[in-house]
Amino acid sequence: MIQAAEINRAALEAIEPLIRPGVTTAELNAVAERAILVRGGTPAFKGYRGFPAAICTSRNEVVVHGIPDLRPLEPGDIVAIDIGTFYQGYAADMAKTYAVGAISPAARRLMKVTEAALYAGIAAAQAGNRLGDVSAAIQMVVEKAGFWVVREFVGHGIGREFHESPEVPNFGRVGTGPVLRPGLVLAIEPMVTERRTSVSILEDGWTAPTADGSLAAHFEHTVAITSDGPQILTAPGSPLAHRIVVQGGAHGA
Repeated sequence: MIQAAEINRAALEAIEPLIRPGVTTAELNAVAERAILVRGGTPAFKGYRGFPAAICTSRNEVVVHGIPDLRPLEPGDIVAIDIGTFYQGYAADMAKTYAVGAISPAARRLMKVTEAALYAGIAAAQAGNRLGDVSAAIQMVVEKAGFWVVREFVGHGIGREFHESPEVPNFGRVGTGPVLRPGLVLAIEPMVTERRTSVSILEDGWTAPTADGSLAAHFEHTVAITSDGPQILTAPGSPLAHRIVVQGGAHGA
């Protein structure tokens, strides 16, 4: 899984310099797929339940599962890139929301809070804690900032299958849910909108925009539960050495 995560992160990093006005998400998809394949991985999304691409590209009001297309990115857009990889039978998953050129202060704040919520959830993913502790930590950060946690989509376990039990909601109560034990690996992924709204699915069966057109952001890491604390497999650097520091509320990034 560490190797799958490293390939996955490298593919995302390959497209980061290209995320700018005028570039199409189809171009980003082609670069990401090639980056996975040349490293010996397999795109996890392509062909999954008929999904046609190696990455999801969710722009502005689209929460998740946007399909890459030929529309150029425009200044002021935000775009979430979700990417998954299989390597030798194991999976990794991550997502990050990017600014396209100069964006509004409101969009910037939404992205910042969503990423902070991700790391709050990871910090709570300690062996012996319960899954609800992770969910509640994410929800607290989001709602304290005045934003809305998406209910229609959740994180998930990950391993030999891309989506495994347990589901990882981004809302919940402390002290509830299954106990987190070493060896469990979770894809923790807050999806956050500017205000309380619902999410619909377009006719393509995938694209999931907010009902009222409000902006959405999405951040995700693949995180292993260990006796030494949560380890972010999809983070830069050595994944096994990359640990959350809970004391004082600091975290790795």
